[in-house]
Amino acid sequence: MEWTAEGLLIGVRRHGESSVIAEAMVAGRGRCLGLVRGGRSRRLAAVLQPGNTVQLTWRARLEDQLGQFTVELLQARAAILIEDRARLYLSQLVCEHLRLLPERDPHDRLLGMALNLIDSAPDGVTLARFELALLDELGVGLDLETCAATGVTEDLTHVSPKSGRAVSRAAAEPYRDRLLKLPSFLHARGNASPDDIRDALRLTAHFLDMHVWSARQLDQPSTREPLVDLLSRG
Repeated sequence: MEWTAEGLLIGVRRHGESSVIAEAMVAGRGRCLGLVRGGRSRRLAAVLQPGNTVQLTWRARLEDQLGQFTVELLQARAAILIEDRARLYLSQLVCEHLRLLPERDPHDRLLGMALNLIDSAPDGVTLARFELALLDELGVGLDLETCAATGVTEDLTHVSPKSGRAVSRAAAEPYRDRLLKLPSFLHARGNASPDDIRDALRLTAHFLDMHVWSARQLDQPSTREPLVDLLSRG
């Protein structure tokens, strides 16, 4: 078995004395893993940096085996990311998010959003929408279109922390202290203030923790809170 394609490197871990196992997101193939022999060499270390785009050739005797990667650098981002702390944290967080996806399950929409995030100026609005899309593609998406209590589609201001469904302003009033804020930019057009960005990322963090991090006994990525602080400054 053999295939060749572009991939976004999202993770690398040591394997033996000189090799690594690389993870990459590949269009049409999803999250793919492969052994890179000699991957800890000086020559390959600069190539095998999460956030880089590479040309991958995967080979294995059987389709369900780990297989081996040969790797060629197409777009190096590591040097640029290191110069900007917010971009570095954002790239690291996006790669950690993509590693939550099941292996070999295509998620081309998320891959496109991830590349846009990594190659653009750090943006809390786009990150919040990416995390909503991630929840959706993990099968635990939120319903932000209609009020859970009344069915109305306007003036939605909060979200139930249990059901993940939107709640209108009137229905939310008696329970405001128990609900999560829903910034309008997540379900309608409009600008986002620093408080809106913080509220949106608090919302997505709640459901990522409920359905993913705690469920899999994982810690929240260490770069996320510092990144939220950077992205929600006025």
